[in-house]
Amino acid sequence: MAARYTLKKTSAGFRFNLVAGNGEIIATSESYTSKAGALKGIEAVRNNADAPVDDQTGS
Repeated sequence: MAARYTLKKTSAGFRFNLVAGNGEIIATSESYTSKAGALKGIEAVRNNADAPVDDQTGS
């Protein structure tokens, strides 16, 4: 199964998770005041997901 985004309404607003193919949550968003804002957040992650890795572990 491919990764997917889940969008939920919570008491704090709207939040999304990025869920791996094995069902594990690998990222959780901040809370958004609107569904449209959360959907824009998902789109921003999709557009930037192929960003390079900045390894700051020092090794």
